[in-house]
Amino acid sequence: MTPPSSPPDTTVKKPGRVRRPKSARAGGQMHAGPIAYVILALFTIGSLFPLVWTAIAASRDNNRLAQTPPPFWFGGNLLDNLDVAWNDANLGEAFFNTTIVAGTSAATVVFLSTIAGFAFAKLKFRGRGAMMLIVIGTMMVPPQLSVIPLYMMVAKLEWTDQLQAVILPSLVSAFGVFFMRQYLIQALPDEIIEAARVDGASSWRVVWHVVFPAARPAMAVLGMLMFVQTWNDFLWPFLVLSQTGNPTVQVAVAGLGRGYTPDQSLIMAGALLGTLPLLLVFAIFGKQIVGGIMQGAVKG
Repeated sequence: MTPPSSPPDTTVKKPGRVRRPKSARAGGQMHAGPIAYVILALFTIGSLFPLVWTAIAASRDNNRLAQTPPPFWFGGNLLDNLDVAWNDANLGEAFFNTTIVAGTSAATVVFLSTIAGFAFAKLKFRGRGAMMLIVIGTMMVPPQLSVIPLYMMVAKLEWTDQLQAVILPSLVSAFGVFFMRQYLIQALPDEIIEAARVDGASSWRVVWHVVFPAARPAMAVLGMLMFVQTWNDFLWPFLVLSQTGNPTVQVAVAGLGRGYTPDQSLIMAGALLGTLPLLLVFAIFGKQIVGGIMQGAVKG
């Protein structure tokens, strides 16, 4: 007699939990591999090499820089060369003038570009597309083509060797308008503008209380870019300013080391002094600017 067969097991087994790596979990950080670290290290060294070489050359004398191979480590003449460059090039006045020019230009470009970018991004008016194409088209024109007519205009106004000759041509920027337009298209929802209109806000109140707060990250980035660009501008200030009148930093540095044999160590010392304020500004505000970009990207 055969024993009765046991009933089949009808219980449903739960599948085992699959453990995902930490980098794949929600909110987990992705860790870079060794190849990524090597590539980043190479890019960092390549980016820092010009600045390090400028400091090395500024710490040597002209005879050592003319030898082969060139020096690859710091010398003992850095402070002396910096002191000579500061006094010979009148860099104190040059720093003051450049701060006025770069600060005024950056603030005006940010203000006007934000307003114009908002108009092109959110306002509907006849000819908006054609006007935007014209603005973008001005970016295709080489700036060297405008040097002669602009210089004739400045000479007729008797603005040569005056700071307004450098400030006024840099108060507007086609790139700034295009940059702010592209940012506000994504970062500023139409519903917020319509809500402000319903509450009775005027156009300027919408700009001041809605557009400017939403565009703050992009405004910080644009201001930084315009400040650096104006600070480093050389061609136009060199044409309309003199080294003994109202020089900017780049014009003042251009007068260093002149002679039958240019003193490269003094030129490098002046270039290093002209670069330090930009490094200081980025060291102070760089984290806020990058954080603002990421915040704006998440909002958009």
